[in-house]
Amino acid sequence: MKNNIILSWIEEGVVSIPSFLFSEYKSIGLTDLECMLILQLHAFMEKGNSFPTLEELSNRMTLSLEQCSQTLGSLLTRGYLEILKGHTDQGIYFEKYSLQPLWKKLINHQLLVEKEQTEQQLKLEEGSLFTIFEQEFARPLSPMECETLAMWIDNDHHNPALIKAALQESVMSGKLNFRYIDRILFEWKKNGIQTVDQAKQQGKKFRSHQQKTKVEERKKGGTDTVPFYNWLES
Repeated sequence: MKNNIILSWIEEGVVSIPSFLFSEYKSIGLTDLECMLILQLHAFMEKGNSFPTLEELSNRMTLSLEQCSQTLGSLLTRGYLEILKGHTDQGIYFEKYSLQPLWKKLINHQLLVEKEQTEQQLKLEEGSLFTIFEQEFARPLSPMECETLAMWIDNDHHNPALIKAALQESVMSGKLNFRYIDRILFEWKKNGIQTVDQAKQQGKKFRSHQQKTKVEERKKGGTDTVPFYNWLES
């Protein structure tokens, strides 16, 4: 007897539900009851019944027919569900529920959350830039330097991570000043450098070229050159 029950459960199959729905349904404005009704709809649709009746839905829930109708109507009105209508290839008229509006709301919600997180992280990085610059310069920044740093962010739209990389490049080159850093950022932007990795590769490329030049000059009996790229002379 128990084996028959287990077999019937297995044959009944499973319903695939995006886990994101469980964690975010409240954030997109759904109540527990509405979410459960959507899950019941989804279960019917997975079984091939894309337009279950109010009776079928009500029988699975603690809702009366009237409550089920009201809840469905609210979900349709607020854009969480839609009813698609049409004709089959055989000309038979049909109606069916679609959960696409719900999935779109979830996707848009996630995109908004990610955008807010990115903006928040960017603000934190921008704020820390002033501290990092003052640490490297070993002094408070002047009003003009603060304005320049703000212009790199607001007017030139340089990524804070790239500004930090340009600062590090100037430190490595022994030319710690805002004019030099500004030139580095200008050259990177002109050459399409958008990430820190690309900036590092660019710096490595220039230093490799200077090292080669240094070796050639040694062979010719020339003087040593500084093995760092001089961005102000590019």
